[in-house]
This record gives sequence, C-alpha cells and structure tokens, in this order.
Amino acid sequence: MSLQLWLIRHARVLAPEGICYGASDLAADPDGTLSAAQHAASLLPQGLPLYTSPLQRCSALARQLHKLRPDLKAPQSDNRLVEMNFGQWEGYPWKDIPKTAFDTWMANFGLHRFGGSESTQEIIARLRHFVQELQQTGIGQAAVICHAGSIRALHYCATQGARPIAHAREWPSMPVALGSCLQLSIDSLNIHDRYAQPSS
Repeated sequence: MSLQLWLIRHARVLAPEGICYGASDLAADPDGTLSAAQHAASLLPQGLPLYTSPLQRCSALARQLHKLRPDLKAPQSDNRLVEMNFGQWEGYPWKDIPKTAFDTWMANFGLHRFGGSESTQEIIARLRHFVQELQQTGIGQAAVICHAGSIRALHYCATQGARPIAHAREWPSMPVALGSCLQLSIDSLNIHDRYAQPSS
C-alpha cells in the first residue's frame, strides 16, 4: 500500500555556521522551532501519528507541534530518524575537514563510513526499515520530524527501493529548507532485507 509521509525538518541549530553536526545533539533556535511548528500545524491532516528523531532539535519541535495540534497522536521517538553520524568529524567546521576525507568518501559513496561511524548505505537501510515498519501497521499517512539527511534517505527509498547507492550523484539533491514541511508518497517497497545497527 502507498504511504504518505509529511516530512518536517527542524529549525536552525544554535551553533556557529559551517559546523558539521550530523548526529550531535544540538538545540535549535526556539523562535525558529515555534515558526516551524506553526507552519506544519497549518498543513497536516487531522489525527496523524507523529514520529520524531530523538535529537533535541527535533523532539522540541514535536512537542511544540503537538501542543498546537493536540489532535495528532503523541510524538513517538525513533532512533532510526537521526541524522547521519559523521563520527570523528562531528563538531568540526566543514572547511577544516581534510579534502582527502571527502575524496575517499566520494570514491566509495555508498559503503565508506565518512568519519568512521556510518555509511550512506547504512542511513538508507535504517530509514527503509522505518518505512517498512510503518507500512506493516497499515497506516496511510504519518508526520515525521527529522533531518535533511534522513529526508533525502527517505526520498532515495521512495525512488530506488532496495537498490544500493553507489555514487554521490544518486543521492537526492532537492532542497530541504530548515523548518520546511514536505510531502512524500512511498509505494509498497516489497523488501525484506535485514536491518542491523551499524557496528561501533
């Protein structure tokens, strides 16, 4: 069955511009969070289940949105929705990360763990597993508060299914603005691959 997702990205984080913050648990700007919640509240259908990344920049938005829209189900935190983990590069300015690190990643975009913690294929696998689980519940729609990388991984799942990603040019490049609310339809994936947590 088709699944309609309402994908909501968190507001601007309270960190210097140009910082690599992937899986780092940074707070978001309170005014931006309220604005994002108001925007999503004006768009979402009644009574949707609400899922959120556990990182505080998303969970704070989920709480604010639920306060504005109590008809939505209580937010459910799901670790599979977190942003990609950039490992040793978390907290570094992007400009200070060695070019060789990027070159190595681009040479093996799907499987290389940029920063040593998680590969692009692993983030796709965990988001695909999230979608499969939602489809198995039989719900038709859900609201999901997460991150740009998570949203792009979901778009990859919607268009490519189980096909492994090999090149950076295959990664969805559509804009995902801070505080935005995007719609995504995903047909039945019919995939039964095993999901596993990335090894540490």
